[in-house]
Amino acid sequence: MSTISLKKKTASIVLEKKKLTGVVAKVGIVLDISGSMRKLYREGVVQEVVERVLAVASQFDDDGALDVWVYDNEFSRLPAATEEIFMGYVEKNILSNDKIHKFGRNDEPQVMEDVIRKYTKEEPSEEPIFLVFINDGGCKPGIKKFIVESSVQPIFWQFVGIGNSNFDVLRKLDTMEGRFVDNANFFHVPDIDQVTDEELYNQLLDEFPMWLKEAKEKKILR
Repeated sequence: MSTISLKKKTASIVLEKKKLTGVVAKVGIVLDISGSMRKLYREGVVQEVVERVLAVASQFDDDGALDVWVYDNEFSRLPAATEEIFMGYVEKNILSNDKIHKFGRNDEPQVMEDVIRKYTKEEPSEEPIFLVFINDGGCKPGIKKFIVESSVQPIFWQFVGIGNSNFDVLRKLDTMEGRFVDNANFFHVPDIDQVTDEELYNQLLDEFPMWLKEAKEKKILR
């Protein structure tokens, strides 16, 4: 079996355990490409992350594709990742793409604004959006505005902190006030390479089922 097939099998088992089988959703990933992420891109860790999240997307995405953004102090929307083109996706679409601004400072609010714009203005949908946000620390406090504003939208933000930097802003997500529903979760993995697919999927999908339930109760979702 190919690596993506094995990951899909693991994702399927976790989805079943979380009672998410049959859920149709759009799936997106936002990748930090600030200077401190350089090593993880060069060593193939980010490519591996894309493959792992794609395995989830293929299970309950409406079209089996994974929407992709990268950001430092600028941001770019990239072509969707699919099973057909995932091999070498990061090298081709990010590292070898001169149009992509990379390895600068991090500025999360502007890319979050674009994510919300895509799913609520450009391509509004009644389906839930499961958005994985990879960050290696130092997240801007300005993210709060966009999390609060999007709490009435069908978007769930799953932040994943990697490495050993400062995640103070993200650690406060669970106590963030002013939201219509709790629409964001955070977990930290110092070395994502050492986390098994099953562990990663269990953490990725930990709060999504609770958000789905509350979003339906509050008529954000049908």
